[in-house]
Amino acid sequence: MKPAPWERVYRDGRDLFTVNRNPGARVYGETLSTVDGVEYRGWDPFRSKLAAFLLKGAPADVLGDPRTVLYLGAAHGTTVSHLSDLWPRAMVFAVEKSPTSFARLLALARQRPGLVPILADAQLPERYQADVGSAEFLYQDIAQRNQAGIFVENARACLAPRGRGILMLKVRSVTQQRPTASVVREARSLLLSAGLRVEYETTLAPFSREHVALSVRWE
Repeated sequence: MKPAPWERVYRDGRDLFTVNRNPGARVYGETLSTVDGVEYRGWDPFRSKLAAFLLKGAPADVLGDPRTVLYLGAAHGTTVSHLSDLWPRAMVFAVEKSPTSFARLLALARQRPGLVPILADAQLPERYQADVGSAEFLYQDIAQRNQAGIFVENARACLAPRGRGILMLKVRSVTQQRPTASVVREARSLLLSAGLRVEYETTLAPFSREHVALSVRWE
């Protein structure tokens, strides 16, 4: 097990791992490996778009070491659980609007200090802005037509000055007709007009053929 370019991420061959904050427990059936008394969780890029983004060449500083994180579209907590491993000192506010998914997220939070589930619609950041306060990192993975707009509104409401974030843009949720390049250009333009500079961009194929990852930071 060797350190990867991203802080607190490890590699064994081509596979990514994080140190398990809850030894012995799996979140989504991932592999557990113990090396020199430390338990690592396999980070599946076919289940987590963030793992796919790292494997597609994300910069070494793309994640940083934030103390407050706003995660939009947390679902069952697959990627959230790895962020909990990566940032043990952070408060991770995980927003999910599906009651079914939220129930599993709530169970996960009981095992992981610092993980705060919020049952809410990401299109309405005013409903959780007071709870989150000023976040240093904003992560979004939702299937809505106006994904870039939702990201911008949440950045304006909750992202701290010099804050950074990652938008996982699901192209086919925006449109079924327009080419991917057109959808990405539109999203980049909207982000830039709000003062968010795209620092790195990549498709997530072959792990996810519908997604493009955009790493951003306030201008």
